[in-house]
Amino acid sequence: MGFIFNTLYQLDPKIAVLVGFLFGLTLTASEVVPENLPRRQWRVLAAGLTCCTVLALYAASSLQDLPLLRRHRDEEDEPLSVLLWWEPFGSSRPLGDCRARFNISGCSLSANRSRQQEAHAVLFHHRDLILHGPEHLPWVRPPAQRWVWMNFESPSHSPGLHSLAGIFNWTMSYRVDSDVFVPYGYLRARRTPAHLSLPAKTKLVAWVISNWNEEHARVRYFHQLKKYLPIDVYGAQGLELKDDSVVKTISEYKFYLAFENSQHPDYITEKLWRNAFKSRTVPIVLGPPRSNYELFVPANSFIHVDDFASPAHLAIYLKFLDKNKNRYRRYFAWRKRYDVQVTSFWDEHCCRVCEAIRTAGHQRKTVQNLAHWFES
Repeated sequence: MGFIFNTLYQLDPKIAVLVGFLFGLTLTASEVVPENLPRRQWRVLAAGLTCCTVLALYAASSLQDLPLLRRHRDEEDEPLSVLLWWEPFGSSRPLGDCRARFNISGCSLSANRSRQQEAHAVLFHHRDLILHGPEHLPWVRPPAQRWVWMNFESPSHSPGLHSLAGIFNWTMSYRVDSDVFVPYGYLRARRTPAHLSLPAKTKLVAWVISNWNEEHARVRYFHQLKKYLPIDVYGAQGLELKDDSVVKTISEYKFYLAFENSQHPDYITEKLWRNAFKSRTVPIVLGPPRSNYELFVPANSFIHVDDFASPAHLAIYLKFLDKNKNRYRRYFAWRKRYDVQVTSFWDEHCCRVCEAIRTAGHQRKTVQNLAHWFES
């Protein structure tokens, strides 16, 4: 028995200790065996039982290397497939390599509907879903397949929500409380502080707008602000972009009107991330409250219209910054520590679903009231 114990201890000390404990119990039990059973026979029987227990324990400890019991471990490395049911806005585009672009391995993207049955998740873009109608959703749905509702418009521009209750398992949007949260952009901490350099600024305020609506809060505010300082407007209602590039055009300005078309929680779009930040200009924002912006970007990286009693007061402050270089440059101090990442539409969204699947495991849910959640 000593040889068996020593051998087991070298293989697995925990099993050896357990076996020693079991063997001690058999010896104790041998003191109270029935009188009609010779003690020598009982000890032999007890030793045999202990050996069987030893073999069973050792076999059990080895079974973790068998495919059946390694299923959970293998599932973590299992390649996942994500299907885009409608290519957003009907525009076909190549889906990127998740590993090469976002360091997400084991994720296969496709827009080929013939692969629907094998997909781990299917993404449905809201605008196209409303265009084609819910009757064009897949007829057959594998039990473990996640259906993901994907939308990056605000509630003000998302019709048909009330007809989509109880259909989807997950939500994907710019909202922080989405099942798959994908903002329009984000900041990434730099490993080492960067030197601050700005392009030459020869102009004051710019605005790029394609959807002009006199009823929008942003258009009303613009009409008030332009009374006190000049604003160059580009897009459908104004000037042409330089080389058809927003970033190249806006980089010549000190300030940019990052005005959202509607005001909702977390609805902070490319107007901030690409148009302003990528152009290295100071954004003047009109959208959710300042506190909401500060969930995503430093407080000293933008100017909020709510910080001023009126457009006239904002204009006075902008003219002050225009004449004070040091005060103006404070709005870029955060750039020494952070780099701006603009989300890649739409391959990054698909890749993030793979991350979410691995995180969620076998947890299941259904979005029972999509409209109530998104419009809240």
